[in-house]
Amino acid sequence: MGDGRSREVELELCLPTGEMLGTTASFTAAEPWTQFVHPVVAAAREQLGLDVTVLRVRDVETLPIWASASASASEPASTSTSAPASASAPVRVRYLAEVAARPDPSLSLLPVDAEAAAATRPDPLRMPWATPGGPATTLSWADSRLAELCVSRVAPAVQVRSWNLSSLWLLTTDAGTVWLKQVPPFFAHEGAVIERMSRHAVPRVLARRDDAVLLAEIPGEDLYEASRAQLATMIDLLVAMQRDCIDDVDDLLALGLPDWRLPALAELGSHALGVWADRLPHELRTTVESLIAGFDDRARRLDACGLPDTLVHGDFHSGNVRGIGLDLTVLDWGDSGVGHPLLDVAAFTQRLPSADAAFARAHWMRRWADTGADAAEALRLLDPVAALRQAIIYQGFLERIEADERVYHRDDPVPWFTQAARLAGDERAAG
Repeated sequence: MGDGRSREVELELCLPTGEMLGTTASFTAAEPWTQFVHPVVAAAREQLGLDVTVLRVRDVETLPIWASASASASEPASTSTSAPASASAPVRVRYLAEVAARPDPSLSLLPVDAEAAAATRPDPLRMPWATPGGPATTLSWADSRLAELCVSRVAPAVQVRSWNLSSLWLLTTDAGTVWLKQVPPFFAHEGAVIERMSRHAVPRVLARRDDAVLLAEIPGEDLYEASRAQLATMIDLLVAMQRDCIDDVDDLLALGLPDWRLPALAELGSHALGVWADRLPHELRTTVESLIAGFDDRARRLDACGLPDTLVHGDFHSGNVRGIGLDLTVLDWGDSGVGHPLLDVAAFTQRLPSADAAFARAHWMRRWADTGADAAEALRLLDPVAALRQAIIYQGFLERIEADERVYHRDDPVPWFTQAARLAGDERAAG
């Protein structure tokens, strides 16, 4: 078993044609974070003499706490090979991995059993990069787009991450480092949003298609451990973007961003709650039902606070910001949508120590105060709504990813329904 700093790995091997070859013996790979596959690729090369491309997870015996709802609202890392510290449990992970040719006969593989044989059978919810031959196709697209820019790769592509929410590769070129990111259809607006926001502190798009983007390298590190000055700067950057988009709601929706305004959230929340109704305590369920039933009145009260709907990042936290000092860039726009600007407060502050969270909320209120809006009242009204939105997001993931990959989000709606009910109950008790 892993020791909290590593993972035990088995690889079900296949050819680019989809032919299954067998399963490797267990070996140890550094780092416990299941979706970060670079350590798996490196360990397979070093310990087994195999060059592999990891396609997707097939089974996880245990999962790091960091990858659960208690620590991540969506995608847990940006264009970085590093990840935050984790209070993780030991992990044993089995992946489907592709090899270009049959391994040397000296490598002992467990025979293909019925379960392994099913690994490459088509699934309508499978992501393109989780399919044999899929990563090579996307890398070929990247090479062709780089060639149009008179840029060439000078080293093999490095696979960084593969899971249901993205595939990420590092490309070393004669013009510097480039990141190749591919996303699911429900995040396909990411490249268009980044391109539209290019005058702000967002990554530089080198090329894009509907589901993939090539991004220029951003100096620095992902700021999971941010200072208060950096937290304030992050909020300043986001608020500036949101103010800039106030008149662009229709255009953003036309780009494919989801609608998170209250009428839409009411419908989505009712659906998500219905899916989980039989597995939630009666009191919790009725509290959330009552919260949703009051959305029309809540929307009127929110309108009176004076903050208009605009761009919402959707997974705004310090780990999705990269840079050096106060020179920062906001990353990972696949989760973005249209709704109340303060919906982003929940994910940002949830990850912070209580004193830093209070600092961030106060700074947020000051940044909107000069508009004459009652941001404090708006945030109070939004607190249970934001928690419900998180449950909606996770339910959406579960409905749009294949069964093997649901391990990342399997129970994640529940804590957010619980949080929404608690906040709504506190609000009712306070009168």
